[in-house]
Amino acid sequence: MSNQFTKLVIEGHALRIVMHGAASVRLISLMAVIAIISGLIISDDDGLNSSVERQDDLQSAFTAEETDSGHSESEMDMEQPKEENSEDSNSELPNGLIMSGAGTLGSILLGSVLLEFVRVTVLMALFTPLLASIRSNREDLLTRGRIMGYLEANAGIHFSALRDALGLANGVTAYHLQVLESRGEVYSWRDGKLRRYAPSGIPEAEMGRIKNPIIGTRLAILEVLADSGMLGVSGSEIRKKTMISRQLLSHHISELRKSDIVEPASERKRPNWKLSSKGKETLEASRKLSISESLA
Repeated sequence: MSNQFTKLVIEGHALRIVMHGAASVRLISLMAVIAIISGLIISDDDGLNSSVERQDDLQSAFTAEETDSGHSESEMDMEQPKEENSEDSNSELPNGLIMSGAGTLGSILLGSVLLEFVRVTVLMALFTPLLASIRSNREDLLTRGRIMGYLEANAGIHFSALRDALGLANGVTAYHLQVLESRGEVYSWRDGKLRRYAPSGIPEAEMGRIKNPIIGTRLAILEVLADSGMLGVSGSEIRKKTMISRQLLSHHISELRKSDIVEPASERKRPNWKLSSKGKETLEASRKLSISESLA
């Protein structure tokens, strides 16, 4: 019971982080847009005021020439730099607002291009409110049913692979995942640059394997060990098949052994290595996830 309660607390905390992130993106984007618009308005007002002032100056200059011939050219030259300095100072504020607003929006855009979890947050912040008002209930139910069905068959898949597999747009995928997560039907977590999703009803032990899939070199090592049986495979044979150095193999074997995924096949100083029962389950889950993402 306590494990279930802890799970709900953790999932609720993760969901609050995502929701707060989306709210922060909305606020920052709104402030950036306001800064750009304010800069443009101030710039236009300054331009209009400066043109009016120039016309007034010209009229006053003509009037001064007709009525007061005592002013020298040097005094006129002294007044002109002051006017130019005031115009430069007036232009700094709108330019600063425009540059800061554009820089903020550019940073958000760059982050969404490079990092998937940032892209998901941005999509939830900017597109889901719009989609919420235009999507029909029937289409929503059908799309969410497709998403849930695919997640149940491919738990742990990341956002982009899910989107591509179902042929959905970025905003549509983010919107429905947000709705499902807010209802407690879907659980998500950050995995490096990615954000992964799974149905929330998965048992805790299975979720542990899904949240920590074996990929890359370690998956290749497990594939080599998969058919070795009780005899196992020697380190030199693993290095030959995976084409990695002795030091790198030693590091990966050490980490896999700490997780009880591999175990020695004998008590020798340099034993062969084989998969543990947990390793076989982990390999199966990692294979399934790797295949589903490669086909997306």
